[in-house]
This record gives sequence, structure tokens and C-alpha cells, in this order.
Amino acid sequence: MAASGKIQKVRLNAPIADSDIAALEIGQVVYLDGLIYTGREGVYNRVLAEGKAPPVDLKTLTNVNFHCSPAAAKDTDGSFRVGAVTATASFRFSKWLPRWFAETGCKVIIGKGGMSSSDYQSAFVPAGAIYLTTVGYGTGALLGRGIKKVEAAHWLDELGVAQAMWVLRVENFGPLLVESDLQGRSLFEENNAEVNDKIAKLYDGLKAPSLSRYGETDDKTKELI
Repeated sequence: MAASGKIQKVRLNAPIADSDIAALEIGQVVYLDGLIYTGREGVYNRVLAEGKAPPVDLKTLTNVNFHCSPAAAKDTDGSFRVGAVTATASFRFSKWLPRWFAETGCKVIIGKGGMSSSDYQSAFVPAGAIYLTTVGYGTGALLGRGIKKVEAAHWLDELGVAQAMWVLRVENFGPLLVESDLQGRSLFEENNAEVNDKIAKLYDGLKAPSLSRYGETDDKTKELI
């Protein structure tokens, strides 16, 4: 975010250059053009656990991996279209990411909800990778507008629509929020810490509750929300 407090918008081409990744700051809003691919536990397990070669050379294709479930439909000519796409929670895939980064050259993960600070420090920082998160719920159709073409659908029969690897050509795809940077800073965790500190200060100087048996408290840790 700029010093003025205004949200900065950035438009990048995928695969994303290392210099562009290094310039990103947490809190910026990113829109993407180019190629991205979907990959989650089905793909990770097939490649990393079962030892299957990726269906395409990911190192030369792109460095952007989207954790998602696409709403894909097949047209009469056999091609596919994706009208909407919903990101899925990335923390479930953390165990796969160190090897995935090393073996595929992935530098950007798109998903929902971010990862933990320990994941950023142990997996993302050594790989020079960052995390982009989708913004809120109900944006599936908005993101779908940015998907201009399904370039390929790999392992569709084996893994199904949600788990297959979809190669997508996107244009002005977003908004995506920069949740982590190359230093492993987390937008969510930094903002949560700031909010929690302000909440704690609300309890300063409170008198002892007179009806504590009914739920009153002067201790934030005992508050029911």
C-alpha cells in the first residue's frame, strides 16, 4: 500500500519476472495477463508422491500455480470454457510446496486465505516465491471473466474437474491481493497483530465485573464472540 494510504494496483505478465516479484509489496492488488495453471493435492500427489512426470514442462510454461476448483463446461467442438473459478484454501497443501517449488520453478501461488508465517519462512522464502490471495467470497464469476481461454486440461479423466491441471490463458485476471513478499512478511498476520493489540487496549482500566457469572469479563482471553 502506498504511503498515501491508497491501494496500489499492479498489472503483470505471467510467467512473472523475478524483478517484478521482488518489487511486489504486501497489500498491493495484482492483475495478471498470460498463462497460469491449476494444481492442488491431486496434482501434487500424482507428481510428487507417485512420481508421474508433469503433463507439460512447467518450468517453460509459467511460474504461477492457482489453487482452485474451476467451473468448467465442455463445448460441442470438444473445447472447454471456464465461466467461474473458486480459490481453495492453500494451507492444506503446505507439505507439498518445498518440493513443488524446487521441481517446477513455481514462484507464485494463488489461493485463498494465505499460509502460516512458518510456511512462508521455510518454503516460500528459500524458493523466492510469494503468495497472492483472492479477495473475499463471491468473486468466482469476476475471476472467470479474466479467463480468456482454456489452453489444456490435463489428467481430467484420472483426477476429475476439481483436481485436474487446467492451463488457463488470462487477461486482467484479478483482483489478487499480495499476501506475502520475498521476506516472508504476511499481510494478514501483520494486520491481525495490529487489530488484536487495539482490542486488548479496550480492556485497559475496566472495573472488575459485577455480574461475571453471566459472562461479563475484564479479560480479553475470556471474552465470548
